Amino acid sequence: MRFRPCIDIHNGRVKQIVGGSLSDTGNRARENFVSELDAAYYAEFYKRDGLSGGHVILLNPEGSEFYEATKVQALGALAAYPGGLQVGGGIHEGNAGEFLEQGASHVIVTSYVFRDGQFREDRLKRLVEAVGRERLVLDLSCRRRNGVYYIVTDRWQKFTEVPVNRDTLFRLSDFCSEFLVHGVDVEGKASGVEEELVFLLGDWAELPVTYAGGVGSFADLETVRRLGRGRVDVTVGSALDLFGGGLSYRKVLAFMEKTHGE
Repeated sequence: MRFRPCIDIHNGRVKQIVGGSLSDTGNRARENFVSELDAAYYAEFYKRDGLSGGHVILLNPEGSEFYEATKVQALGALAAYPGGLQVGGGIHEGNAGEFLEQGASHVIVTSYVFRDGQFREDRLKRLVEAVGRERLVLDLSCRRRNGVYYIVTDRWQKFTEVPVNRDTLFRLSDFCSEFLVHGVDVEGKASGVEEELVFLLGDWAELPVTYAGGVGSFADLETVRRLGRGRVDVTVGSALDLFGGGLSYRKVLAFMEKTHGE
């Protein structure tokens, strides 16, 4: 299990939000933390600590009045840590190459591929042709409905008909090099992780996968390590002291070092 850092950008600012609260209408979100520092600062910070494979997420869609300011922040982070960060949020066939050229190691895609509730394999194949499977991460962030986790899109507001299960993971693994999975119902709440989801990801584990959502304590980190069998990487956001939370970033890194390979 590795620690994967994050830089979430909304309305041109580095923020931590409650995931399910994000709305394009009025560019609103329930905020846990708004940083006075820019995205490049956090990228340089992670670079100094040798943390790779983290993600920069643009939380404003193209067309939003804040999109350009958010994009400037994201590009600043990629320039500060070229090759060290992945980028997601509104990625599609037309802009994926630009972000890679600007220093992203991978692009992270959801809504472009899962459209109108359905999996659009044609779009995914075009993305693979454009950027290569080895530089593509699929975001399978999901919410539970009737006891089943379904992929959600459009700032995590729209349910698709695509469940997150072994069959889906196997089917999609031919098209990407990694998966990123937010447990959206607990994202930003630091109230505990989606244990069933973590178990599923650890039980599959054919490709690298990163889980995010609900981590608020070292007990939660231990739960991810145990249920994920050490195969599932983890992101911690709002709970970290870097973002106003009570969980020590340095102690998290020490925990990861101690448990590496277990």
